[in-house]
Amino acid sequence: MGKLPWWHWVVAGVVCVGIVAVLTTWGADRWEMIKQQIAGGKMENEKLSRQIASISAELIALQEEDQYKRNNALQKDIKEIENAYKQAVSAYEELLDLKVIAKDTKKLDETFANILTLLSQRNYASASSQLTSFRSSIKTEADKIASAFIIPANVPESNAPPGSGFSRQSVHADIGTYLVDIVAADMGSTRIIVDTASASTCTRDCPVLSLGDFVSRNGAFAGINGSYFCPADYPSCADKKNSFDTLLMNKNKVYFNSENNVYSTVPAVIFQSGSMRFVGRSADWGRDTGVDSVLANQPLLLSGGNIAFGGGSDPKQGSKGSRSFVGNKGSTAYIGVVRNATVAEVAHVLKALGLENALNLDSGGSTALWSGGYKAGPGRGIPNAILFVRK
Repeated sequence: MGKLPWWHWVVAGVVCVGIVAVLTTWGADRWEMIKQQIAGGKMENEKLSRQIASISAELIALQEEDQYKRNNALQKDIKEIENAYKQAVSAYEELLDLKVIAKDTKKLDETFANILTLLSQRNYASASSQLTSFRSSIKTEADKIASAFIIPANVPESNAPPGSGFSRQSVHADIGTYLVDIVAADMGSTRIIVDTASASTCTRDCPVLSLGDFVSRNGAFAGINGSYFCPADYPSCADKKNSFDTLLMNKNKVYFNSENNVYSTVPAVIFQSGSMRFVGRSADWGRDTGVDSVLANQPLLLSGGNIAFGGGSDPKQGSKGSRSFVGNKGSTAYIGVVRNATVAEVAHVLKALGLENALNLDSGGSTALWSGGYKAGPGRGIPNAILFVRK
């Protein structure tokens, strides 16, 4: 191929200069819009999520253009914006999680607004430094709340799970004493089902219901939130709001997410007449519709009376919070919430209660437990729930 005429390079240079100018203005305007959403501590979560998601989409579009790929200086700018976007999203979602347990986050809200101001000014170095400090402050505040947690004096101490119905009790495990809200039901007289807000697999903008609505429309006497899902108020969930990707069969015998769980290592619980069965991997379960319901989530907490989860690398599972679970002891089914515990600690608590098998469920802002009314929650809307219905 021959050399390009000199005027091609001049045009290319002008285009690149113009692009840098546009990107600079675009970035400043975008961060300023986000900052305005946060200012004064009045967060409009859904609008903020859309703004950050829009930034992500536009960045991807920018990267697909050859002019950007050929310009090293501009590529560096794009990388800085990408990193700032990722850090800001993570920090914001951690702040949302803190709001579930904290009474006042006004100072943190203001700090985050200031960070967004730095980002709008393209001061990435200062913003990055402050984001690191900001996230550390969130963890410190969460740890402070956890250490201040006290089990009410009027809660009875007992390591014996209830034979039926609801109980709030203080349970002494080998690692400490924990507050537990738990509901028991005899599987001989109780049908356990999983209900879903969507009629079939949904990957974005999915419907949700409150746990109370799930209970009401099924005539259930108890229920609990189900599997992990992508909350609509998380910016990282902008393109998959309220969706979940683990295996599930609802009460109508409809399997969800079957194709992407053929080889899944996520544990599952199978509810059938008079009993429940736990499998270590969804891949070990077929697509039998003869059972009542199936729900996969992680991790498996207890198996055969032994602790099956001792901790992992997920910082969310390693933080203190209200943790939901489903389990059994013989023919008795249990759903409940262990307060102010990590996921690994829940395994020790349920072992102390004498449960044989147990599976971790979603927690945080999704935590909800119903027994004649809310015992925990109501929390945010959820895409699925486990329900106890009388036969």
